[in-house]
Amino acid sequence: MNLGGYMVSSLPASVLVCHNLPIVREGLHRMLTATPGIDVVGAADNVTQAIVAARQTRPHVVLTGLALGSSSGIEVIERLGREDLDPPPRFLMYATIEDNELLTAVLRAGVSAVLADDASPEEMVLAVRIAARGQAMLGPGVAERMLTWFRGRNGESTVQPTMPMSELAVRSLTPREREILLLTASGMSIDDIAHQLYIGPTTVRTHIYRLRTKLQVKDRAQLVSLAYQAGLMTPA
Repeated sequence: MNLGGYMVSSLPASVLVCHNLPIVREGLHRMLTATPGIDVVGAADNVTQAIVAARQTRPHVVLTGLALGSSSGIEVIERLGREDLDPPPRFLMYATIEDNELLTAVLRAGVSAVLADDASPEEMVLAVRIAARGQAMLGPGVAERMLTWFRGRNGESTVQPTMPMSELAVRSLTPREREILLLTASGMSIDDIAHQLYIGPTTVRTHIYRLRTKLQVKDRAQLVSLAYQAGLMTPA
C-alpha cells in the first residue's frame, strides 16, 4: 500500500481513539473506521476510560490528544506503558505542541508517532500503520521543530561527561516532577503537596512513583538524598 510515497503494509491495525473533544474524537473514529484494514476498537475522553478500554480491547495503537479529561495524553501513555498488555500498544500523539519542553516530555513518554492537529487524513492513516508496525513517525511540523532545536545547539552537547549521575538523572525530569521532588525533599507529606499544588493525593503518588522509576531509587528517603546530591537542596 502506497501512502504519501511510503510503502506501508496493509496488515490489520486496531486503534483506540482518545481525545478530550467529542467532535475530534468522533471525527477520527469515523475517518479511521472508513479506512480498510483499520479497526477502531473503542474511544475514550479521560484517562480511566482509556486504561479500561485498552485492557479490554488490546489495541495495536492508542491515538491520543494532549488534553484528556482532567489529566493528559502523556499520563495515558506512561500508565499504559506500565501495563502488562499483549501485544503492548504503540502510541500516536495528535496535537499541535508549540513548547519544546512539552514536546520533549511527549517523546520521552514513549510515543511512536506525533502529528499536529492540522495533519491530513492520509498522514493520519500513514502514522497509524507505521505505529502499528512498531516504527516511528514525526509529522512535518514536528520534525521541523526538532531540527530547528537541534541546529540551535550549535553542535554543543547538553550532557557533560563529568556531570554526576544524580544531576544527569534530575535533568530528565519534567518541571512538575522536579517540583514534587523539591517539595518531597523539603519534608512535605503527600497530602501537603496535593494541597500546595491543587492536585489530588493520587496524582502526587503517581508522580512520586514515576520519580522513583526514573531516578531508580527505592523510597522517599533515597529521593531526598538524590535531591541533595544533585544540588537542588542546601543542607541547613
